[in-house]
Amino acid sequence: MAEMRRTMGLFGATIVGVGAIVGGGILALAGVAFSVAGPSAILAFALNGVIALITALSFAQLASSFPESGGTYAFARKILRVEAAFLIGWVVWFASIVAGMLYAIGFATFAVAGIAELLRELGHAPPLWLGSRWVQTVAAIVPVGAYTLVLLRKSGGGGQAATIGKVVVFIVLILGGVWALGKDSASVVTTDLSPFFAKGIGGLVAAMGYTFVALQGFDLIAAVGGEIKDPERVIPKSMFLSLAIALGIYIPLLVVIATVGIPAGDTVMAVSAQYPETVIAIAARNYLGGLGFWMVMVAAILSMLSALSANLYAASRVALAMARDRTLSRRLSQISDTRGTPGPAILVSAVAMVVLLLMISDIGSAGAVASLIFLVSFALAHWICILAHRRGGIKKTAFHVPLFPAVPVIGIVTCVSLAVFQGIVVPAAGLIMVVWMGAGGFLYWLLFAHAASVYDATAEALNPQLMQLRGRRPLVLVPVANPDSAASMVTVANALAPPSVGRVLLLNVIKLADPNETTVGPPQLADAQKVLAESLTASFAAGLTPEALTTVAADPWLEIQRVAREHRCESLLMGFSNITEQVMNERVEELIERVGCDAVVLRAPNGWMLNDVKRVLVPVGGKSGHRVLRARFLGNLHRTGVRSVTFLRVVRTMVSDEAREEIRNELHKFAYDEVEGRLTTLVVRNDDVIAEIKAQAAETDLIVLGLQRLKSNRKAFGDFALAVARETKCAIIMISQS
Repeated sequence: MAEMRRTMGLFGATIVGVGAIVGGGILALAGVAFSVAGPSAILAFALNGVIALITALSFAQLASSFPESGGTYAFARKILRVEAAFLIGWVVWFASIVAGMLYAIGFATFAVAGIAELLRELGHAPPLWLGSRWVQTVAAIVPVGAYTLVLLRKSGGGGQAATIGKVVVFIVLILGGVWALGKDSASVVTTDLSPFFAKGIGGLVAAMGYTFVALQGFDLIAAVGGEIKDPERVIPKSMFLSLAIALGIYIPLLVVIATVGIPAGDTVMAVSAQYPETVIAIAARNYLGGLGFWMVMVAAILSMLSALSANLYAASRVALAMARDRTLSRRLSQISDTRGTPGPAILVSAVAMVVLLLMISDIGSAGAVASLIFLVSFALAHWICILAHRRGGIKKTAFHVPLFPAVPVIGIVTCVSLAVFQGIVVPAAGLIMVVWMGAGGFLYWLLFAHAASVYDATAEALNPQLMQLRGRRPLVLVPVANPDSAASMVTVANALAPPSVGRVLLLNVIKLADPNETTVGPPQLADAQKVLAESLTASFAAGLTPEALTTVAADPWLEIQRVAREHRCESLLMGFSNITEQVMNERVEELIERVGCDAVVLRAPNGWMLNDVKRVLVPVGGKSGHRVLRARFLGNLHRTGVRSVTFLRVVRTMVSDEAREEIRNELHKFAYDEVEGRLTTLVVRNDDVIAEIKAQAAETDLIVLGLQRLKSNRKAFGDFALAVARETKCAIIMISQS
């Protein structure tokens, strides 16, 4: 699979942030903010800037520690379980899609308004159809399609010319406003800004909720972190630079609009209520004439386009990261070998944006939805930052949040509080959020859950640090009665729970001769001590360090079950020198069914060690319920040494060549999720499955089989597993996932 290339430096990364932040949000939502808060909308933007800065600190720490594309989702995948990471990725992906939709609507609004004004200046009345909803919708869809084509053709955010152009225009607008402001007396300015809190604190908070998305954009730098050079240095700098540039433009521009931009005798609140979408253009006309109006229109169009491009770009990278982890369809993970672009991820993100455009056409509603979703995602980012710090996931060379954990905690409280208020003030925004989350959960459970869990188990096995970051310490229980097999058993246990983060517990149960007795005689104690001593000695000699436990019970099988539950073991490993109908009696099967954790059975000859295994055979018959456990085991085998793994599927001799090739392709996809490295997939025609496995096992060091789960009158080991055990001499590992 092709990989994304690190081609973006400080300038390019900053442009991504500036392109997403500057212009689009303030031009689309400043009128809405002034209409609900009056002049205090200026303070609303400033306070949002403080929240954004606090959030950027957490993002900078996470992104410089985990410089991968995907943003908050990529961080969540390191710290949280795959199900929680999916929901966060689902929110973050939707947030960028909604933001892109907002800027597409903004572009359409300003483009149509500009055409109407141009017709008036030429002496023509704008046609009625120009203001219709379908014209606005088509005008919004056109730039989505255009930027989709641009992003499909080249790697990189695009839109740099539009970003630089709009910044220049904003600087000219601010300088012109400052010049006009200098001619007014202080009393006039004070009057223009009075009453400052026209709608009280409630209006201020409402304005913050509506416009928070205007400061969104620095997070997109983290979303494309896998394409940034020297990420530990560049990502934090570019985030803070983009925010500083945005606030350096926003606050002066808003002051100018609320003062010299409003005609004498009128108020910014009244003008904004009448013209919420174009209030900045109207204000610029008041102090710069027609030139000012057209400068705003140009800046607006450039701003909307660059912000749209940045959000579509980021959305595609989030979808790409999720697809690679199988939390979305793997088809979205495809990258063009020639252009280096994730075409399917770009197309799906664009289509989702267009669908939303057909559903929502009001800028205020779109802004409210986008702000709510970003507030939720930013609160989650702060939480992930705290967990990553506590679990040792932050690199020493990465950016570090000052005053930790106070800063992220403040970020969580402010983001959650503002999100709750926003959901109450704009119920439609909360409803859309709930519907999207519900749809995501249903799709994940229906389509992606199993494959994602399997791929996640492989990732944990290949990188045990993931277990540590997620707060997991898997414990494998190994009952021992024969010290000769202890070392080989512990090697398998360490493949289920890596020594750096997991633990292995050797259990020796002293059986009471009489269930009514409560004391143990010296011979029994001596035997137990000998078993454990020899088991530990053999384990230490093999470089392994398990823990040991001795208990006393009348029924060893029930005692194993009790210890497994009491110690919350993740896996139970049992070893047998032989596997037959007699050995696998009802007690073993009952234990596997009732133990409450994954069960693994090892049949191996004396002296066999997992470290010596070079060739592994995995017979499969289609989908199975134990793939997660098998993926974890095979992933650990790959991590601890180079091994050849062969997935074998035996089909009937009547199967056609075309059907066999289709089965082979599916088997390869199936196997690729479970193991990396020297992977072979075989689809062999043979009506005798056992004979084929026996033939393949002649050149194999280990066979990995899945056990059936107990149901009515069905044995856990079944005839197939027992037949394979009888007909083969190499080691066999049988697994049963709880």
